[in-house]
Amino acid sequence: MKRIAILSDTHGLLRDEVRERLAGADVILHGGDVDTPGIIEAMRELGETYVVRGNNDKEWAGDLPQDLSVTIEGVRFFLVHKKKDVPQDLKDVDVVVYGHSHRYREETVNGVLWLNPGSCGRRRFDLELTMCVMEADQGKYRVEKVLIPRDSADGGR
Repeated sequence: MKRIAILSDTHGLLRDEVRERLAGADVILHGGDVDTPGIIEAMRELGETYVVRGNNDKEWAGDLPQDLSVTIEGVRFFLVHKKKDVPQDLKDVDVVVYGHSHRYREETVNGVLWLNPGSCGRRRFDLELTMCVMEADQGKYRVEKVLIPRDSADGGR
């Protein structure tokens, strides 16, 4: 069994509570809009990390893929920043991870979990701050939404 931390849209801010969740994971999946290479470096120091490029990841992120497929403990993931960029003929996938909207969403369509972990970086409007943790084992998984409390890292916003 592996614990997978899934996040997106950190926008240059890796909160303490998020770091703690990442440190407790075996694998980290990031759905883009990292904004700074330091965030990727910090995640890689904590463990095995997979990241796709978001629309706010500029010149420094030229080596980040637009999409990525990875299998963890028999669970097949497809990562992309914008949901609209998922290929229509996508197959052999159990979980699609995407970001961009900053809104948590978990929906199963035709046996595939479509998962947007929301944003746990800089707050956008008055949206909640979220990420998720998944346990994967032999092709099966369980997802837990993680709500990040308001804190001083963003002035309580």
